[in-house]
Amino acid sequence: MVESAYPDAETYELTIAIVIFQPDQETVLKTIQSLRHALQFVSLKRVKVFLIDNTPVISSYDWLLETMADLSFEIINGQGNVGFGRANNIVADAVGKYHLVLNPDVEMDQEALANAIAFMEAHGDCGLLTPQAFNPDGTRQYLCKRYPTVLDLLLRGFAPRGVKQLFTARLNRYEMRDQIGDAVFWNPPIISGCFMFFRGDVFQKTGGFDPRYLLYFEDFDISLRTAKFAEIAYVPTVRIVHEGGNAARKGWWHIRQFARSALIFFSTHPLKLI
Repeated sequence: MVESAYPDAETYELTIAIVIFQPDQETVLKTIQSLRHALQFVSLKRVKVFLIDNTPVISSYDWLLETMADLSFEIINGQGNVGFGRANNIVADAVGKYHLVLNPDVEMDQEALANAIAFMEAHGDCGLLTPQAFNPDGTRQYLCKRYPTVLDLLLRGFAPRGVKQLFTARLNRYEMRDQIGDAVFWNPPIISGCFMFFRGDVFQKTGGFDPRYLLYFEDFDISLRTAKFAEIAYVPTVRIVHEGGNAARKGWWHIRQFARSALIFFSTHPLKLI
C-alpha cells in the first residue's frame, strides 16, 4: 500500500485548491483576500489552502506570502503547465470533508463559505454546489448550463455580437436563464469550474478531473460524472464575482485548446450538433 503524501488529510475540515499560471498578481491577491475574509465567517479550525502554480519558471512568491501569512497553505510548483485538471488532481489525496476548487479570478462574498457549508450540512445528498455569480460590472453571470450542442458552443464562444443577437433565445436557454435565479435549483446538467464546492468524498469518488483536458471542458466532464452518484445544487446565497472571459478573446492558443478539448468531450459524451 502506497502511503498518502498527506497523512493528515482526513482531519481537514475544508481544503481549497487554486491553480495559477503566469498569474496577474493583483487579481490573485484579490482572490486570496476575499478567501481570508470568508474564512472569518466559518468556525472551522482545520483549513488548508493549496496554491498550485503551473508556471514553468518561478522567480519568487514574495508578492503573495504576506497576504497568505495567516493561512495554513502550501505552494506546489515544478510540474510545469500540466493543465487545470491535472494540477487540481495533485492534491486529490489531500481533500478534506469539504473541498473547494477555486479560480484565481474569483472574489467571494464574505458569507459565501459559511452559506455553502450550511447548505451542505442541511442537505446530506448534495455532493457538489455551484454559486450565484456576477460579472465585475454587477451583471449576472450564468454558471449553469444545459447539455451543449456544437452549435451552442460555436455561437456562445465565437459568433459576432450581431449573430448572437439572432440566437438570443437559444443561448439564454443554453445558459438556463429560464431556471436559474434567486432560488435553489437542483441538478443543473453542467456547472462552471471557477467555483466548485465538493463534498470531499464525492470529489475523490469521481477520481478527480479527467487529465486529458489541458484547459476547457474539464468542468463539463466532471459535472456529468458527479451527477451519476450525487446531487448537484445551484445555491444563490453563495455569491461570487468572476472575471472570466471567453476563449475567442484570448487568442489562437486558447481557441486551439478549446477545439481540442471539445473533441475529447464529444468523443466521451454524446455528440449533439444542433
